[in-house]
Amino acid sequence: MVKYILLISLFFVSSFIYSQQKEYEAPNYKAIQKNIENKDSEFYYPKLMDKLKTNDTLITNDQYRHLYFGYTFQKEYHPYKTSEEEKKLAPYFQSSDLKKSDYAEIIKISNAALKEFPLNLRVMNFLAYIYHLDGNEAMAKKVSHHFYGLFGAIFSSGDGKECTSGFHVITVTHEYVLMNTLQLEIASQSLSGDCDYLSLPKDKYQLPGVYFNITKLKEKGFGL
Repeated sequence: MVKYILLISLFFVSSFIYSQQKEYEAPNYKAIQKNIENKDSEFYYPKLMDKLKTNDTLITNDQYRHLYFGYTFQKEYHPYKTSEEEKKLAPYFQSSDLKKSDYAEIIKISNAALKEFPLNLRVMNFLAYIYHLDGNEAMAKKVSHHFYGLFGAIFSSGDGKECTSGFHVITVTHEYVLMNTLQLEIASQSLSGDCDYLSLPKDKYQLPGVYFNITKLKEKGFGL
């Protein structure tokens, strides 16, 4: 499988695995909804989405949090849906021999997939990698910047050590994106209350596993 993790942050990895104390704040969904619906707020959702789509790199951490968690209040939010465009990317995700002649098509499909789901972190990270391979470092940096801004929103929502402090995600695929980005191998997956629990190989890490809060997914109904 293609290794497409860009600019891995050693700070994220080391602070997650080794620190005894981690500053985080679970999303206040009521406050987020109020803010993103206020046209006079810096968090007004249409404005935030425009910033993302126009590759504005001046989005703040709080704005990324509202952008990420606020997506759950949009009519387009379908946490279990995989778009046809993303399905077209599957062979490229799994390829160990991407060709330069494929780059233009991958970029085209990826951008189409992001139009359907602008917070698709897996596609976003892959797109940044392809831009990098294609020599378009400006676009690679812009897309990667948004990837890590949204990744940071997830990372700021918990510490993953137990369900009560699980990382909040808006789709299951983001659990695996976070695990891949942190370079954590997954042994198994199970449900634990309002959380998905991804266990780690025994004795390989200082943590036995990672919890992800899936409250918003459960509100939508499993697989619906």
